[in-house]
Amino acid sequence: MFVSPMLLHKSDTPFNNDSYITELKLDGIRLLLTKMNNKIRLYTRHNNEVTGKFPELQNIDIPDGTILDGELIVSGPEGKPDFEAMMGRFMSRKKQHPIQFVVFDIIYHENKKVTSLPLYLRKEILADLALDSNHIVTSKWIEGNAEAYFDLVQQQSLEGIVMKEAHSKYEINKRSRNWLKVINYQYADVAISGLRKKEFGLLLSSKDGQYMGLMEFMPPKARKEFYAHYKELIVDENDKFIFLEPQIACKVKYRNLTKQGLLRIPSFVAWK
Repeated sequence: MFVSPMLLHKSDTPFNNDSYITELKLDGIRLLLTKMNNKIRLYTRHNNEVTGKFPELQNIDIPDGTILDGELIVSGPEGKPDFEAMMGRFMSRKKQHPIQFVVFDIIYHENKKVTSLPLYLRKEILADLALDSNHIVTSKWIEGNAEAYFDLVQQQSLEGIVMKEAHSKYEINKRSRNWLKVINYQYADVAISGLRKKEFGLLLSSKDGQYMGLMEFMPPKARKEFYAHYKELIVDENDKFIFLEPQIACKVKYRNLTKQGLLRIPSFVAWK
C-alpha cells in the first residue's frame, strides 16, 4: 500500500522556536516502509516499489497495518551519510554498502491512519515501537534550538536540518510549510564553459579550466542575461553541447563535492 508522502518547503535560515522540533536532514533516499497483510513492501516517494533491493528490511518486527516514513542512508568512513554510496547500493545489489533506514514519522499504525494526530504524538508512537536495530532506527530530535543545531551541522559539513511544527498533522501528498528544510549550502566562483543544446544546462569550470559539473538551476532573468551574451563566446560544438570561452563568471551554491570533485546540484546565485 503506497501513500504519497508529505514534503518540505525551503527556509533560507534557521530560527529558534520552541513550538518546532529540529532534526538532522539526512542525505539519502526517501523511503516508505509498509506492512500490510503481514507483508513488508518498500516504496520511493515516487511510488516505485523497491522491496527486492533491500532484503535487510524485509523482516522488520513491526505491527501489521503500519506505514513508516523515513530516509534510507549509507554511512561513509566518518559516519556521515554518503549519498553516492547510497545511490550505488540503490542501483546495484552487487554493491555491499550496509544500509540504515532512519524513521522520522508514522502514517498508519495497526491499520489506523494516524495522520490527524499532532507530530509529537506520532513521535511517541514511533518510540513505543522500539525500532532501533542494525538496519532501522528512529530519528533523533530536539525541541527548538535550530540555530545552534545548524551551526553544528555546518561545522561537521552535514547536509542541513529539518524544522517541523510539533503540533502539525501529516499532510499526505502535500508540500507543507509546517515542515521546513534548511540546506547547508557551499559556495564557489566558477566560469561558464558551455551550453547544453536540448534541456537547459550550463557547463561549469574552475578558474584553472577544470570541469566542475553541469548547472541546471538558473532564474529566468539570469538565463535571459546569459542568452544575450553567449553567442560571441562560441568556440566549438558537438551534437550535445555548445562550447564557450570561459569568460562569463558567476557564483553558485551546491550541496557538496562528489568523489570526482564535481559540484553536486549547483544552482545560480549571482554574476561575478
